Amino acid sequence: MALSEISRSVRLLIGQIQRCRPIVATNQTARCLSQAASQPEPSPDENEAVNPTFVNRNPRNLEQMALAVKERGWKTTWPHREFYHRLVFSRTQHHVTAQVFSCSSPVPVVSCSTREWALKKELATTTCVAACQAVGEVLAQRCQQAGVTRMVYRAIPWTYRSESVQSFRAAMKEGGIILSEPRRKYVGT
Repeated sequence: MALSEISRSVRLLIGQIQRCRPIVATNQTARCLSQAASQPEPSPDENEAVNPTFVNRNPRNLEQMALAVKERGWKTTWPHREFYHRLVFSRTQHHVTAQVFSCSSPVPVVSCSTREWALKKELATTTCVAACQAVGEVLAQRCQQAGVTRMVYRAIPWTYRSESVQSFRAAMKEGGIILSEPRRKYVGT
């Protein structure tokens, strides 16, 4: 058993020697495969070079800096269309629903409702003030995970003062959501 190990190691050694045999033209030995080739030193000018055809691939980057264009729509429409994200809170006879819409899509980006089994099983009723607060807490957490921290919320004026809407707003604010968007910045070009 020891003899077979010795013969194996001798064969490996001979293979390495054959790979590193001298080159006839330059009288130098070629580098073995185990050594890494040296890389030239980078110049500092290469680090500062910027591609002139750079394209921003993050569509929300301009939105977060308040530079993106807000779609205005008609002045007579309600609710107004000038937003990046809009929060819609609705109560029916049986359920409470909250959805966050993007300005470019009619499909909600993030939503929460008392129709969801995980939320429904924790509540005594699905329409009380505690249900509105629970929906606000869960939606705030989902918005934080999605990266949406600022949105517009315009409640209908006659429902704004109700205790359920106030508890929903308070839960959203406690969750770290800001219920207003920054004014759009206009940069001169």
